[in-house]
Amino acid sequence: MEEYVELFNDEVKEALKDALKDMKEEVDVYVFTSNDADCQYCDLTVKLMKFIGEATPRPNGKGLLKVHVFNQGQDDDVFRKFMVERVPTVAFLDGIVRWTGAPIGEELRALVETIVRLSVGDSGLSPEVAKTVRESVKGKVRIETIVTHACPYCPYAALMGHMVAYEAFKAGRSNVVSDAIEAYENQDVAEKYQVMSVPTMAINGSVEFIGVPTEENLINSILEKQKAT
Repeated sequence: MEEYVELFNDEVKEALKDALKDMKEEVDVYVFTSNDADCQYCDLTVKLMKFIGEATPRPNGKGLLKVHVFNQGQDDDVFRKFMVERVPTVAFLDGIVRWTGAPIGEELRALVETIVRLSVGDSGLSPEVAKTVRESVKGKVRIETIVTHACPYCPYAALMGHMVAYEAFKAGRSNVVSDAIEAYENQDVAEKYQVMSVPTMAINGSVEFIGVPTEENLINSILEKQKAT
């Protein structure tokens, strides 16, 4: 983890405090990890989420990000409940919003923005798109956004998918699952979708976008997929 030591200095913490200052309500984050030495990013991911938690507002003396850590082999019932098969995984909202792989590098921006939006209760999607998600997206939808740590555009795609899942969740449904998958940590997924450029977005197992779509294009693609099932 020595190469990531710069993630945990005072300057970064102050920047995180500023980015997280608008948080209102407590947010639960679930970190799935392993003691297996082969999990290169597991310890880093746990440390990062706790570090972010320390940077959140503390209205009652406690940070607004509540970090729950689960270990493979010890908490397998929770892994099954959240349908987590890979480590590290960082999940929100009963697992429908997640990062498979460490949310570091450029993805840290999307992670922080996701936390803020969940805390204030606002997806940030346009009112029209948010309404369409709530009223028209009723079938099972799995959005997979293939990302890398160095990709500057990937956070926008990941955040958009996550907020579609959030709007469905706000409507009382967990039918939309959004997963930002780090390509190098999950090379089999990248190979499955023949990823040559990131972000690549797949919906229900089929690549729909290379690059960042508009909100309207993403929701229209989801609706088309829904019609086909």
